[in-house]
Amino acid sequence: MDFRNTESRDLRPSRRGFLALAATSGLATALGGVPAFAASAAPRRPTESPLLSPGDAARNQLWWSAPGSANSMIEQGLPVGNGRLGALASNDPARELLTISDATLWTGGLNDTLQSDGQFPYGRDDFGSLTLLGTLTVDIPEHDLGVVDNYRRTLDLAQGLVGTTYEIDGVSYRRQIFASRPDDAVVLHFSREGRGTYTGTVSLAGTHGEATTAGGRCASFGASFANGLRYGAAVTAHSSSGTVAIQGNSITFTGCRDLTVVVSGGTNYAPDAGTGFRDPSVEPEHLARAKVLAAARESLRDLLHTHVADFRPLFERFDLDLGTSSPAQRELDTWGRLAARWRDNVPDPELEAAYVQFGRYLTISGSRGSLPMGLQGPWLDGNDPDWMGDYHTDVNIQMSYWLADRAGLSDCFDALADYCVAQLPAWTDVTRRLFNTPTNRFRNSSGRVAGWTVAFSTNPYGGSGWWWHPAGNAWLCQNLFEHYEYVQDRAYLAKIFPLLKGAVEFWETRLVTMTVTDAAGVTREVLVADSDWSPEHGPQDTRGNTYAQELVWNLFENYRTATRLLGRDTGHGETVDGLRRRLYLPEVSPTTGWLQEWMSPDNLGETTHRHLSPLIGLFPGDRIRPDDSTPPEIVAGATALLTARGMNSYGWANAWRSLCWARLKDAEKAYQLLVNNLKPSTNGSNGTAMNLFDIYETNPGRGIFQIDANLGTPAAVVEMLVYSRPDHVELLPALPAAWAASGSVSGVGVRGGFVVDVAWKDGAVTRATLTSVGGRATTVVAGGRSRQVTLRPGESVTLRSFR
Repeated sequence: MDFRNTESRDLRPSRRGFLALAATSGLATALGGVPAFAASAAPRRPTESPLLSPGDAARNQLWWSAPGSANSMIEQGLPVGNGRLGALASNDPARELLTISDATLWTGGLNDTLQSDGQFPYGRDDFGSLTLLGTLTVDIPEHDLGVVDNYRRTLDLAQGLVGTTYEIDGVSYRRQIFASRPDDAVVLHFSREGRGTYTGTVSLAGTHGEATTAGGRCASFGASFANGLRYGAAVTAHSSSGTVAIQGNSITFTGCRDLTVVVSGGTNYAPDAGTGFRDPSVEPEHLARAKVLAAARESLRDLLHTHVADFRPLFERFDLDLGTSSPAQRELDTWGRLAARWRDNVPDPELEAAYVQFGRYLTISGSRGSLPMGLQGPWLDGNDPDWMGDYHTDVNIQMSYWLADRAGLSDCFDALADYCVAQLPAWTDVTRRLFNTPTNRFRNSSGRVAGWTVAFSTNPYGGSGWWWHPAGNAWLCQNLFEHYEYVQDRAYLAKIFPLLKGAVEFWETRLVTMTVTDAAGVTREVLVADSDWSPEHGPQDTRGNTYAQELVWNLFENYRTATRLLGRDTGHGETVDGLRRRLYLPEVSPTTGWLQEWMSPDNLGETTHRHLSPLIGLFPGDRIRPDDSTPPEIVAGATALLTARGMNSYGWANAWRSLCWARLKDAEKAYQLLVNNLKPSTNGSNGTAMNLFDIYETNPGRGIFQIDANLGTPAAVVEMLVYSRPDHVELLPALPAAWAASGSVSGVGVRGGFVVDVAWKDGAVTRATLTSVGGRATTVVAGGRSRQVTLRPGESVTLRSFR
């Protein structure tokens, strides 16, 4: 094996480097701890065009040959977002419809009472729900589909643009839609080539009975919920030709050769439990009007260039080539390619790579400077999202952030970390007041409680819904600490340290001592979790279930590491590590041959259940590994259990299965689960909708959008190409035959503080470049061979000839 080293400075900015670059160009926005909707200085405009050429843009562009239906926006509308605002666009020539959401527009509140059955209330009137901010309609009656030719709409993933083109009577009409983070607005631009014009109406409507008023070049509305949250939205429009005027509560435009529409809005939500999660200084309707008028004073060129200059650097940190698709595949639009991929069972590597990039696009668009992505992200088509669009803490919110660090979007993880930091005071207070309530079936038998934990469902107000979820704190902390492993930022670790410590303190009061006897007849005392549930099936009153044991083992290990790195509470860290060593860890059942989910040889739940709770030590944890560090019988038991769970479940469950098979280095099973998730959804069935949103079938004929599969499945693709843990990187651990001929991936985040680029041919690595973003040393493994690498931060090494 010939490793020829070539050290060089990486031209891609690191996380800190990108923020510095953005700051010098005036495009940075403070991360964390700021109100979601606030006044801000006008961004500095780029002096040079950041736009891609049409040929370069086409490489990361999805397209459709028909508009979306206004009656099926969640499956056909194309998403744009600026991290807080999200919109779905129909792209109908005669009636452009946008359903607009704000990630902070939540009903409900703290919801800190327990029902007689020990559950928190869980409805729209108590726990609350994410809801629509409003709808924007641009009516152009003369552009009816009956007279339209050559229709095409596109989603430009690299630049964050939705585009539409069509012809009427030989005139080519174009429109472009984007959600600008620097200008905090959604912009629609209508243009044409030839003699044609636009005549019609712009209408902004709330969805909670608000009254829209117009005046001063704007139409707007403002209102408040019963919980005291204020919100508002505004729209304006202008043209370089024709007439644009206020008429009633709408905006009319007549004979315009071009038209620019700007809409914005938000709430007075603030991530501060001390102020009741409100910023009393924010008047959302007034602020929305100010934002759209400020943006409207800028040229379309400047608005567009500023947006693309903000969006492109994030997107371009990562690139993926899984091979070349056939000319016949390329001729099909995106929906046609999905159908052909499933029908013909022929790999479409460019489509499969685009699906990964679509997940990254959603992350950039849905997770910057505001609340994290819940079950639907910031994209709704009504006020009644299933499960209230909440934050489920037993896999869903965690899965939504498995992609960020792996795929060059570590900045987008901040939304989850900032959410947890902001919620900690409320979570701590509610835990200490209510967790040991007699009606809570999961209360601590010790009678003591400390620290914090969460319910299965959480909202932005510190509120809890459904059952208590004792191990939810440990799983959230697993995500939070793993992010540190990628970015190696001590300031970040100090920020999340109170969360780690509080979760540890909770478990110190919760663990109970139990005597167990192993197969050899040896008796010992172990620590086990108190009565709990292995989500979301089986008995709710078992001690020591594998799910909790693995998460607590991981929490205690990460806490000990954090105390050493920060030089804080090191004595406590050693004490907790002693508890970790006494934890009961799962065994293989002599009855089933599976890794046990409970401290029982019998299967107490559903064999093919959607959750993989007992396999959490395989993924996202890595205590269970298919190498010499794990007893082979444990790996075999995990493999047997994963096999029993099956290959056909909901999208997010398939994503988790794929990640587990990738960890077990079974490339073909991991790949097949990606293929299963790409199955076109029809009549609400499990699969992928026309707009690539994952659809979760709740009842026959009824499906809903659930975003975690759109983010977890791409994470599985990255995991198939690169596996990492601190001090260890393995290249192509689970490369399927469909991608083996040739390919490359660049910008993959590596735990331990590195970024790796990999190229391969005929299933073997041909070139790999490792760059330090804070890491010092690691072992790189490829094709069964390994090499120790030591770098200073900012340095790179290129390794060649892995054959």
